[in-house]
Amino acid sequence: MTTALASDIEAILRGSHSNPFAILGPHEGEVRVFAPQASEVAAVSGDRRFPLERVHPEGFFAGPVEGDHYRLEMSSGDRTWTAEDPYRFGLVLGEMDEYLLAEGRHRQLYEKLGAHPMTHEGVEGVAFAVWAPNARRVSVVGDFNAWDGRRHPMRRRLGPGIWELFIPGLSVGTLYKYEIISAHGERMPLKADPVGFLHEQSPGTASVISKLPDYSWQDAGWMAGRAERQDRKAPISIYEVHLGSWRRGGENEVLDYAAIADLLVPYVTDMGFTHVEFLPVSEHPFTGSWGYQPIGLFAPTSRYGSPEAFARLVDRLHGAGIGVIIDWVPAHFPSDAHGLGRFDGTALYEHADPRQGFHQDWNTLIYNFGRQEVANFLQASALYWLDRFHVDALRVDAVASMLYLDYSRQPGQWIPNQFGGNENLEAIDFLRGVNERVCADHPGAITIAEESTAFPKVSRPVSDGGLGFGFKWNMGWMHDTLGYFRRDPIHRRHHQNDLTFGMVYAWSEDFVLPLSHDEVVHGKGSLIRQMAGDRWQKFANLRAYFGFMWTHPGKKLLFMGGEFAQDREWNHDQSLDWHLLDDPLHGGMQNLIRDLNHLYRDQSALHRLDCEPEGFEWIDASDAAQSVLVYLRKSDDGSPPVVIVCNLTPQVHHDYRIGLPQPGAWREALNTDAETYGGSGVGNGRIQAEDQSWHGRAASASLTLPPLATMVLVPA
Repeated sequence: MTTALASDIEAILRGSHSNPFAILGPHEGEVRVFAPQASEVAAVSGDRRFPLERVHPEGFFAGPVEGDHYRLEMSSGDRTWTAEDPYRFGLVLGEMDEYLLAEGRHRQLYEKLGAHPMTHEGVEGVAFAVWAPNARRVSVVGDFNAWDGRRHPMRRRLGPGIWELFIPGLSVGTLYKYEIISAHGERMPLKADPVGFLHEQSPGTASVISKLPDYSWQDAGWMAGRAERQDRKAPISIYEVHLGSWRRGGENEVLDYAAIADLLVPYVTDMGFTHVEFLPVSEHPFTGSWGYQPIGLFAPTSRYGSPEAFARLVDRLHGAGIGVIIDWVPAHFPSDAHGLGRFDGTALYEHADPRQGFHQDWNTLIYNFGRQEVANFLQASALYWLDRFHVDALRVDAVASMLYLDYSRQPGQWIPNQFGGNENLEAIDFLRGVNERVCADHPGAITIAEESTAFPKVSRPVSDGGLGFGFKWNMGWMHDTLGYFRRDPIHRRHHQNDLTFGMVYAWSEDFVLPLSHDEVVHGKGSLIRQMAGDRWQKFANLRAYFGFMWTHPGKKLLFMGGEFAQDREWNHDQSLDWHLLDDPLHGGMQNLIRDLNHLYRDQSALHRLDCEPEGFEWIDASDAAQSVLVYLRKSDDGSPPVVIVCNLTPQVHHDYRIGLPQPGAWREALNTDAETYGGSGVGNGRIQAEDQSWHGRAASASLTLPPLATMVLVPA
């Protein structure tokens, strides 16, 4: 044995060799094998057996073998087994894959990185590939090799810094991780696969070998009409759902995807919502993060079943005519040891400087959006959910934290951009790139920004200087209006502007009006508990608020439980309190949301011009003394206008005259004070508009305004 070879063998034994294929496998008529689990090893080629010499007592074997196509026969004590030698197989990744990965332009990155069951050179096994450009050595470890990183070191592809290895004989369901030795010789904590398609549940942190989702979709009709259903002129009413707590079993156990589908699909259909939005379904180690600290950006959480079961849930929703939105979290990632942090011993996915790479609010790490491989990784994740799960929209979480370098930072805690400003130019480019790619690859799919600042043109096309999102959450509207309804009605006369100010900027973006999970956690209480007044007034206020919201320009979003006035603050570890529906006030609230959804969909004036100034007019916003608002919604398809009247005091106003856009008969299409909703039943029935000018309109009518209520009037 040469000195050089002895040195290489020693490096293999110590797990420090960076090029195992240079030593292991077939080499000029000799086969070399590291098998510390075996006492004897032979190579079997055809019908010939070639015993290998144990050249090192720790389990390194070598010897002459005729032919490169051989199997290994190993024994230890009374046990004998055969196996393929991983180091006799050629490359798995092609040159084009290597080139695109190095360039950061591989849109289907997930088809190459990760663990892929396959047949390679006629043998079944699993091909592993992972990006770790600064590692000295990367190995695949699992139960199959006693988690020994010396046993399956990977081949490095020098261009993109990808490590790959085909391991014969492994199968779906096997646990695995990557053992990484940094450039400085540091053994990193075992890492889960960044592109893993399935992960085990806490307290386990391993990835699980799984095929790419293979599902036979039945939603061709939905996909063909998706673009029209998600257009800015379409009615979009979103039911926001946390899968683990919407409903639970009798012992408070979480339901699986199939059981959720059995209940959720008919419920959402009956309630008239057009979409569901799932809080992040990407795998996450801590349930209490609600999914907003994900580690598996390519894996639906296994808490509720397999990736195929999640696909089936989406398919069933599509079959019922319901769109699916998922929350996607590219802004940050948790610092769990098995995650992406210092993945190869360096700040690979995150910025090295904590002023750019550490999020102080959430104790998480921030992606380095300017690194092309990281941007490619995230973009591929976005496309993965659209490609493989037919998701219709991505609601992008925490966009504001991405856009600003000084987000939640004090002076001196952030680094200005190259022009001295606070805009994160790299994140802006990344978001634009993702939005353009989503539109190009998946016509009809959209993205929605959770963005709470006045950053311009969030929902305008990239070609127009915008970020390219389809819609933006209107956080200002939510904050102002929710604050208004928390106030005692006696003080509301001084705060009418909280309801009207939103119209000043209503057309600056294409908005979604959100009453999301964020408004019913962290001590804020449920929506119903945030309303002013006694119990009856709280329900009346919330009904009036919902009536105002559903008739206000903008698409709608309501977190689960709000539709029946969930009484307690949301708890992710418990089911919603469905028994409350036995109470007429809670049941009445549910009836109201159902009717509002159907009214919103049926009346073109309430949705077609949600994002256009031509669709809205104030009839009278000046009666702050009595907290009354009157406004008009219009359509562009010739359908009749809709007039909305809000009385936000507990007093009934009799003989209250309002201007109307046309004379003739009108009727109450909806009145939130109706008895079926739990109200007092004050109303008007049919209304006759007179040729009497009022509020600048040629016609008018005298109404009775019910207490704490919103009325919707349409021509009879």
